[in-house]
Amino acid sequence: MLARARTNWVILKTCLEERFVYRADFAFATLVRFLPILTQVFLWGAIYAGATAKNESGEIELNNYTYHEMIAYYLLAMLARAFSSMPGLASGIARDVRDGTVKKYLTQPIDMLGYLFWHRIAHKLVYYVIATGPFALIFFLCRNYFPRALDGPTFLALVLALMMGFLTGFLIEALIGLISFWFLEVSSLLFIYMMLNYFLSGHMIPLDWLGPVGAWVQFLPFKYLAYVPAAIVLGKQGYVLGEGLEQQLLIEATWISVLLVLNRIAFARGVRRYGAFGG
Repeated sequence: MLARARTNWVILKTCLEERFVYRADFAFATLVRFLPILTQVFLWGAIYAGATAKNESGEIELNNYTYHEMIAYYLLAMLARAFSSMPGLASGIARDVRDGTVKKYLTQPIDMLGYLFWHRIAHKLVYYVIATGPFALIFFLCRNYFPRALDGPTFLALVLALMMGFLTGFLIEALIGLISFWFLEVSSLLFIYMMLNYFLSGHMIPLDWLGPVGAWVQFLPFKYLAYVPAAIVLGKQGYVLGEGLEQQLLIEATWISVLLVLNRIAFARGVRRYGAFGG
C-alpha cells in the first residue's frame, strides 16, 4: 500500500513537472477555450430576444429557462466539462497500442490505467491553476445571472458531482481507447462518441429541452459530465437535496463502478491477445 502510494506520488510529480515545462503553450491553449463564451452569450441573447413566451414574473422563458438561467447553465456546463473532458486520452491509448509502446506498462511494475489516471490528474491540476483566474473573473462578472446562493450541503454535493464527473469521463474515454486492442484505429468511434457526448451530456442544450428523448437520456452516464452539476446549482427538479439528488449521485457512483469493472476486463482481455515484437 505504501509502495503504491509512493509510486503514484512519483508519477503525479513527474507529470506535473512535464506539464509546467510547456506552461506557456498550455496557458495559451487554456485561455483560448474561454472565447466561445462571448459567442454563446450573444447567441442566446438573440434567441431570447425573438421569443414571446413569458413566465409568471413577466420574464421571457423557454422550456422553463429564463435568459439569466440559460447563461448560468451554459457557464456551469462549461465548468463541469472542465472536469469531465479528457482530450487525447482515448487516442493516446490507441496510439500506444498501435505503435507497440504499450508494452512498457506490461514489462514494468506500473498499472497502465493507474498511470493514465494520475497523469490526467496532473493535467487537470495545471489546467485549474491556469484557468482559476479566468473562471473566477467570468463568474464574478456574471454573478447576477445565478438565481440563488448555495448552502453548505448543496455546495458539497456539487463538488462531489464534479469529482465523480471527472471519474466518469476518464473511465468512458479510457474504455474507448482500450477497444484499440481489437480495432487498431478508433478515431471514427471517438468522433462519434464526441458528437453524442456533446449532445447527450447537456453541453449543447439542457437535457430538459429534449422532450421524450430526454427521458431515455436520463439512463445514460453522459448527463453526469455536464448537465447534473449545472442542475444542482440551478435547483432543477430532482436535483435538490431531499428531492432526488442523493439518488442521482448514487446512480452516478454505480456507473463509475460499472465502468471501472469494464475497463479492467477490457484491459485484461486486451493484453491477453496483444503481441509486440522487437524494440
